[in-house]
Amino acid sequence: MKETVIIELEKPKLKNPVLIVGLPGKGNVGRVAVGYLVHQLGARKLAELYSPFFFHFVMIHENLIHMLRNEFYYHRGDKRDFIFLIGDCQTYDPKAHYEISGKILEYVAKFGCKEVITIAGFETGRIVEKPSVLGTATDEEIVKKFEKSGIDFDPSKHVSTIVGTAGILIGLSKLYGMKGLCLLGETSGFPIVTDPNAAEAVLEKLQKIVGLKVDLKKLKEKVKEMHAFIRKLETLQEEAMRMMKSKVKKSEELKYIG
Repeated sequence: MKETVIIELEKPKLKNPVLIVGLPGKGNVGRVAVGYLVHQLGARKLAELYSPFFFHFVMIHENLIHMLRNEFYYHRGDKRDFIFLIGDCQTYDPKAHYEISGKILEYVAKFGCKEVITIAGFETGRIVEKPSVLGTATDEEIVKKFEKSGIDFDPSKHVSTIVGTAGILIGLSKLYGMKGLCLLGETSGFPIVTDPNAAEAVLEKLQKIVGLKVDLKKLKEKVKEMHAFIRKLETLQEEAMRMMKSKVKKSEELKYIG
């Protein structure tokens, strides 16, 4: 595999779909929130994305090989349809965020997708009982449309950048004729902490703005089920990063001439 590929499993006709993205990150807010939607709505798997820019290992999960991937699901709504993107990881390569995000946008564009919503966490360094939700968008029209939803559309007082797919997808969306919105749930950012409270806060806002309805009472229970897999994956990725940094350091030492 030389480049990122998307393997399509179904070819449905979708009605004005919106792409909603939740990948691992701070507090795993996006992964938990969108994964819960997929589970509760019984969304159907649409496609799988594989990339050579993901970590170079496979997991042994429930005694079987698990290849790292991102997964597309779809759900038919009353007024419009939804495409969900969740996954095991993001790329470790900063440049690859652009390549992978471009592939994602090209893929959903063929379904007539005109809106992209990404979900992530923003780190506070402290435990928050009632997390707030920040929002930022590609244009003022979106801000005006949702400013009464309880989302704080003045994120610059808290964060100045959005690193990773959650930001790059929104940034690139305009180049593909799409409008983008990013929702950030307030989370402690402590290591090895998956934050269901932040995910719930974001889901409450998301449901209002896109017209989805799901029961959030089982969210914490679902997070407990996901925790073992997520923790194992995080541990493997941390170890892989340490190995990669160690190799780079050794390579630099060999090239040094005093």
